[in-house]
Amino acid sequence: MYKIVYEDRWLLVLDKPAGILTLPFSSEDKNSLLQQLNIRYRDPLFPCHRLDKETSGLVIFAKNKTTQKRIMALFRKKEIKKKYIGVVQGWVEKNEGRIKNYLFDGLKRKCAITDYRVILRNPEYSILEIEPLTGRKNQVRIHFKQMGHPIVGERRFARARDYALSAKRLLLHARELEFVHPENGKRLKITSPLPEEIKIFLGKEVVG
Repeated sequence: MYKIVYEDRWLLVLDKPAGILTLPFSSEDKNSLLQQLNIRYRDPLFPCHRLDKETSGLVIFAKNKTTQKRIMALFRKKEIKKKYIGVVQGWVEKNEGRIKNYLFDGLKRKCAITDYRVILRNPEYSILEIEPLTGRKNQVRIHFKQMGHPIVGERRFARARDYALSAKRLLLHARELEFVHPENGKRLKITSPLPEEIKIFLGKEVVG
């Protein structure tokens, strides 16, 4: 079940669990986050971005189309800072780094940039703080697969049998959003705690 992390007259920020779609892709999708919200709220809500089904964490919805356009403009101008926590396979050598290349986004290749910082490492896995500076589809998952350190639990862009660790879910969580509210001008910094299933996998609470 989703959790409401922030709400005002213009915006709703939710903590999406892993395993549900942000938006329905077809008439067969009945339990997306948007559909759940439409049951709860009398007025329609408007998605400003999305997370992969397998990824948990913070998602922004607007309460009117004007605010939706303004939030989406902030994303395009890279004025919304996003941070993820990811558990990746193996020992990441550098304490911090940047992955930059071109990924297909629809019909053409576009520049994709992801920064990362190692929080903890051991021979089996590394825990990273990840900041995507662009918003290409599946960017974080593809970048770390290309780096040779796919997200633990990855089954779409890597074969689980090729790596030491497995998990019941993708160990990637959208932990933090920071931006200036487009309607009232206040700077918001919204955070989400690490989900219990990731804490259980790690055996202890290592990053809050």
